[in-house]
Amino acid sequence: MNALLSTPLPLWADYRLAHPLWLLALLLIPLAFWARGRRRVPVLLVPFAAAWHRPSLANVSRAPEVIASLGLALIIAGLARPQRVEDKRQVRSQGYDLILAIDLSGSMLSEDYERSGHRINRLQAIKPVIQSFINDRRNDRIGIVVFSGRAYTLAPLTFDHEWLSRQTERLKIGLIEDGTAIGDGLGIALTRLEQAKHEEGSRRKGAFIILLTDGANNRGALTPLQAAEIAKSRSIPVYTIGAGKDGWVPFPRFDERTGERLGTTQRPSDLDQATLRQIANTTGGRFYRADDVDTVEQAFKAIDRAQKIEFEAKSYLITTELFYWPASVGAVLVLLGALTSRRVRLRTVRLPFEPPPLPASGRTPTA
Repeated sequence: MNALLSTPLPLWADYRLAHPLWLLALLLIPLAFWARGRRRVPVLLVPFAAAWHRPSLANVSRAPEVIASLGLALIIAGLARPQRVEDKRQVRSQGYDLILAIDLSGSMLSEDYERSGHRINRLQAIKPVIQSFINDRRNDRIGIVVFSGRAYTLAPLTFDHEWLSRQTERLKIGLIEDGTAIGDGLGIALTRLEQAKHEEGSRRKGAFIILLTDGANNRGALTPLQAAEIAKSRSIPVYTIGAGKDGWVPFPRFDERTGERLGTTQRPSDLDQATLRQIANTTGGRFYRADDVDTVEQAFKAIDRAQKIEFEAKSYLITTELFYWPASVGAVLVLLGALTSRRVRLRTVRLPFEPPPLPASGRTPTA
């Protein structure tokens, strides 16, 4: 019986009854009315007292019974336990720690990319792609390291992807001295990942680095291959992206005094593809060549697929109990019905004669 009473009954949309069989008790209410209607009340008939039984002397009201019955029906509805139900999906919070190491050397101003028919520089081409990548990695902690002649942390590892996206938008050439310190950029990225690994409460699935550059290492204390060996020893893959076209590329020319743009000139691209491939091969990552906007997007999408966790999703229900609404209103109505219940309400009327007084003994005199 308990099992039957505990079987939920879906209603509409997100509502259900947890114990629907309690609704069968509603049948008792009309049965009670029917049984009461069939009940006959014995009466004493007094000769010559017809005037005493005028309808105006007795006025029977059923309103209290109706109110109490409605209240009882609401209490029974409360016993059926109406609920609002929300379906939720629970996923594990485990994810990756990843660092984006981005080249901000002067060569990133080269205008060999196009978007919507307009020529743009390399940094302008990668910014929206990086922002989209960040927003798609909701379960990961992401940090940003930038490098030119030196390397530094722009954003530590964080789950605040909106803030990271704003930091990415602020990237600009000239923040640090010119040059290309690829090895130092990787070194700082590795340091950040190692520190995060030992943080209390860290629950990462793994870690990796995305290195984006358009040049060759010419600054810094650590060579790219030395950094690659360190990454290999820590089982951290490095995915490398070589940006820009080969050969001579257009480069903006500015007035040294005013900073006004004067036009463009041609400069050779010096991307060291061999080193980027070796870094990827050494660490277990992969090298991607991105010589236009489409290939930049394809590279980040390929990395996203390669380093993606298939989270186990578990469905569960959130229930909100609603029984107290009908039960409370029902209790008030039952109390109101009980307080106003008077089956017969008498009122005084003037009779056409005065009934004879009864003797003191209480007996009727005989002839």
